[in-house]
Amino acid sequence: METQEIVKELNNIRELMTQEKFADAIVLIEKLKEKDKTSDFDYTYTHQLYQLDSNARSLYNQQIVLKRIKEISLNQNSITFRDLNVMLKSNNELNLSEDILRREIEILILRNQLKCKLEGETINF
Repeated sequence: METQEIVKELNNIRELMTQEKFADAIVLIEKLKEKDKTSDFDYTYTHQLYQLDSNARSLYNQQIVLKRIKEISLNQNSITFRDLNVMLKSNNELNLSEDILRREIEILILRNQLKCKLEGETINF
């Protein structure tokens, strides 16, 4: 794969992420990772690809978690991390460890995307 093509694909991924189309970005990332296995990408591009991969997956997780928490908060005042995680898994939305789920919620709070308080194992709305 030519350098210009790699740069174009990385920019396409960035654009999808800017548009908050994280699932689409992840699909392109996976295709590019497959090409990386069969080609000899410059380390800089491989590094960018894997950074985008990590960021896109985290933002995708946050997008799903935020949507679910907003729905839950309409009917409940709180939920435990465990119960939220069970809900996400049972609906085939996300399959995260509780530690990763907590981290994603903490990031949402830090980004001012989510207004809630964490008290022990409970998320209070």
